[in-house]
Amino acid sequence: MGIGEFCNREVIVAHRGEGVYEVARIMREYHVGDVVIVDDSTGVRRPIGILTDRDLVVEVLGQEAPAAELTAGDVMTVELLTARESDGLWETLQRMKARGVRRVPVVDDVGALVGIVSADDLFELLAEEMNDLVRVIRREISRERETRR
Repeated sequence: MGIGEFCNREVIVAHRGEGVYEVARIMREYHVGDVVIVDDSTGVRRPIGILTDRDLVVEVLGQEAPAAELTAGDVMTVELLTARESDGLWETLQRMKARGVRRVPVVDDVGALVGIVSADDLFELLAEEMNDLVRVIRREISRERETRR
């Protein structure tokens, strides 16, 4: 199964020229910890960076930077890790771990943004799968006990 089956299709986006105060307002309004920065000048919404709440704290507040003068493009992470919809779940998780990132925009075959996946999303999915396995084991143990009586 591709990561496209697990990603969140509702991605909150902004453009590189938007001010950091506006991006922070968007994060607050939508209750998200990140905004994908996109370029849609070619008619295709391509991710070019990501700006997280941590970026705002570390790069703006922590540096006492003049926030009113900064744009998303000034602060965003530009070395963006993306995943294609068809990339495997395990492969994506391994790439996230190797790069030390918690959020990955998901793109289609032409590089257009179609979703986002977070480490939290993947942990939740894996926890559900593990829970299902535990239930199977418990059922087997229970059946085994029943047949031994």
